[in-house]
Amino acid sequence: MKDSQVKAWAADRSPRRRRARHVETPAGLRFAFYGRTSTERFQDRSTSRSWQREVAEDLVRGHGTIVREFFDVGVSRRVPWPERPKAAELLAAISVPQRPFDAIVVGEYERAFQADQLDELLPWLRQHGVQVWLPEAAGPIEAGNPMHRALMTVLGAQSKREVVRARHRVLAAMRVQAARQGRYMGGRPPYGYRLVDAGPHPNQAHARWGRRLHRLAPDQVTAPVVKSIFAARRAGKSFAAIARSLNEKGVPCPSRTDRERNRHRSAEGWTVRTIASILDNPRYTGRQVWNRQRTDHDPDSPSSRAWNDSSAWIISDSPVHAPLVSEADFVAVQSIRAKRSTADGGHRRYRLSGLVVCGLCGRRMDSHWVNQRPGYRCRHGRTSANPPTPGQPKIVYVREDRLLDVLADHLQLPDHDEAEQHLKTRTVVITYGPGKTDIRLREQNRPGPQARPMPDMG
Repeated sequence: MKDSQVKAWAADRSPRRRRARHVETPAGLRFAFYGRTSTERFQDRSTSRSWQREVAEDLVRGHGTIVREFFDVGVSRRVPWPERPKAAELLAAISVPQRPFDAIVVGEYERAFQADQLDELLPWLRQHGVQVWLPEAAGPIEAGNPMHRALMTVLGAQSKREVVRARHRVLAAMRVQAARQGRYMGGRPPYGYRLVDAGPHPNQAHARWGRRLHRLAPDQVTAPVVKSIFAARRAGKSFAAIARSLNEKGVPCPSRTDRERNRHRSAEGWTVRTIASILDNPRYTGRQVWNRQRTDHDPDSPSSRAWNDSSAWIISDSPVHAPLVSEADFVAVQSIRAKRSTADGGHRRYRLSGLVVCGLCGRRMDSHWVNQRPGYRCRHGRTSANPPTPGQPKIVYVREDRLLDVLADHLQLPDHDEAEQHLKTRTVVITYGPGKTDIRLREQNRPGPQARPMPDMG
């Protein structure tokens, strides 16, 4: 595009701005411009990039030119540089011996860094001979300059405080929107629903950028499946029985229905956990529910998702989308799930839980209560949600009292209590199989396991 003659005239006519003094820098430096915009506040991307680039160009005018650009879109400032797509490209380019730039310039500290991110990067950048130019410093940052060190401390604290304040404002607004308006707050729709358009965004500025509201609507294919799951549970079916029935009928599981967003899942079939998660989701009642999960931010480790207690959930004041189950049936299903499976409500105790290994397949045997007795069984990877596979070994089962009898006798201990304590304190693994039982001791002063054969338990 041809430069405007009016702009050139105005630039020649205007007096040169006086700049703060900074270290001598060679003329003709090659700069890499880095910028960032986030969708958290729904900035206009082109406008945000333009003003950041303009500030950066003004800063380096007379010292060099910007020859490369790295601009992250939709990335939070909390994300470390190595995890930002374009920032990571910039860091990789710095490591190349014949890199095409000498320094980095940004349009604003808070657009590029948060807290002490720059302070952590500077030693590595100095090692590679790369300067960082900030508008707030009117030039390159000098790590050895006390004024610059103080400036970075202040800028880091301000950016961190702004993140906290912005997060508080956003969460407060989202609580109101979810509770009073029942607004869909984003994320993937639950299985059984699809997203439909709900009109333009009520904020005119956001509407001008093309943002629109969405709501949940029943999916013609999967909504009947959800209804059948709740009906089966109300009829007394177990999670495993429901999953097994769906697998036998060939009903695609949620991850197979939507492979685009579930590539990380196996899509092999319905599982007990899948059934439980559907039955536990109150959004099927037609009410919007927000804040069931949270993201825990740990500065020393990656962020992780965790479930909030139900007292922290934000539930809409009224139904906002078509329900797939009535509220009465949903609450009834939760009561069914909450019942104890023990007849007397007592506590079941397994003395050897986690210590018994299957001698056929090597899996740890599950604790299993049958005929009012504790025991251990191995199903060799078979689950209740799937029918048996031809050729699989038969289920292995051993009663706990019989296992303890043989162990106490073999270890020359007086009773089951002594045998239990002896095994656990010495980190013993029991390998049980039809006709053979081994004890493998893993003591601290021995590098590996030692097998001791046990007599046949008949």
